[in-house]
Amino acid sequence: MNTSDYLVFAGIDPVIFSIGFLSVRWYGLMYLIGFIAAWYLAHRRLSRTPWSKEQLGDLLFWCFVGVIVGGRVGYVLFYQFGLFLDNPAYLFQIWTGGMSFHGGLLGVLAAMFWRAKKMGATFLEVGDFIAPLVPIGLGAGRIGNFINAELWGRPTEVAWAIVFPNAGPEPRHPSQLYQFALEGVVLFCLLWFASAKPRQRGFISGLFLIGYGIFRFVVEFYRQPDAHIGLYESGLSQGQLLCVPMIIAGAFLMWRSKSQPVSKATGGAKA
Repeated sequence: MNTSDYLVFAGIDPVIFSIGFLSVRWYGLMYLIGFIAAWYLAHRRLSRTPWSKEQLGDLLFWCFVGVIVGGRVGYVLFYQFGLFLDNPAYLFQIWTGGMSFHGGLLGVLAAMFWRAKKMGATFLEVGDFIAPLVPIGLGAGRIGNFINAELWGRPTEVAWAIVFPNAGPEPRHPSQLYQFALEGVVLFCLLWFASAKPRQRGFISGLFLIGYGIFRFVVEFYRQPDAHIGLYESGLSQGQLLCVPMIIAGAFLMWRSKSQPVSKATGGAKA
């Protein structure tokens, strides 16, 4: 393998600019883009729901909190549990980096469950509303991973392989971009247009779980496993194992939706 035949990642400073002790990073900017996009799309579709702007604002705020808190807690428990046992304070050392999608999902689910009761809605109706808002943030986060030259793919000889800094001399799959395309672009289009028509309660929530679960499961075959975890005896990664219950739950919700009424959170919006 002649590595000179492949693209070499051009180093990008993860810090956009600094003012005193305050540093604005690309990854943080990607989170902001995801939040702004979710806020915009939610208000665009609010008119078809029985909820007020105040209720929507509270829902989105607590979902954003769920993303941050759940993402950090999930990363520590799912991927760095041993380190947490040795040093429980590591949970709060957010400057060291580390966020988990699956943990963020659990945080959002908790926020949705709490706010749904206060909104007079069912948990699944809130889920049907929130699900199409998520993929843009997921895609933006993967662009942040790519800019940071982290979470790279496995070694490969495909023509578009990239040699990443701190990843050895081997050209690798740009798996961050695969995830951006599938979890961000494709999943957004799938959910946004599917939810533009009246759908039975739980259908969109189930579609999100299945769609993300399958896309992430597939890309994990091209993504470098976490060095301290590796692959299990089954040949699957930690990320793939966490996707299995998502896919099962999503299939159950879509099957169950056949006997449910039309969700208050689908149909009637411009797509």
